[in-house]
Amino acid sequence: MNKKVDKALVGIDEVGRGPLAGPVAVCAVVVKRRLPRDFFVELKNSKALSERSRDVWYKQALLAKRKRLIDFIVSFSNARYIDRYGISTAVHICIARALRRLKISPENSRILLDGSIYAPRRFFDQKTIIKGDERVSVIALASVIAKVRRDRRMRRYARQFPEYGFEKHVGYGTKEHYKAIRRHGLCPLHRRSFLKGLVR
Repeated sequence: MNKKVDKALVGIDEVGRGPLAGPVAVCAVVVKRRLPRDFFVELKNSKALSERSRDVWYKQALLAKRKRLIDFIVSFSNARYIDRYGISTAVHICIARALRRLKISPENSRILLDGSIYAPRRFFDQKTIIKGDERVSVIALASVIAKVRRDRRMRRYARQFPEYGFEKHVGYGTKEHYKAIRRHGLCPLHRRSFLKGLVR
């Protein structure tokens, strides 16, 4: 039986800050017990992994969750919220929501975050790490989980709005996506604050 960690280690990353459509996703991963030494071998940030590799890591994360070695939550903020409050506020709200749902205590946690994001101030033991998804394994795992969950959600939306090709670009600003917007206008998934010149 793996021993419980003395202080919960939490890794947090966000995915979907830049797309023209769809939600932003934040994943928080908490390590609940000592993990096997080889658990994070060859884990890179989600952008450096193929879709197939991300799916393998996601399945491994689900298995570790079932074994109660880790726990994780993915929190989403939709386009309407992003348009109303801004992307940074949307990400911050997702972080707070994920920590609350994981029941993370400020007194008994060490929180590591990627890039420029931060946890609520009451979590006094937190550190934001530039390129954390490349340097810290638990952040990299959060990045992978967030990416998998957001991409899957966008592919489900593609069935509802098939004219935009969300299954291919998952909301990012590709040439094909811009072309579809000009042809069909905006749908409820689009972030109008990101597309002020194309709003109908």
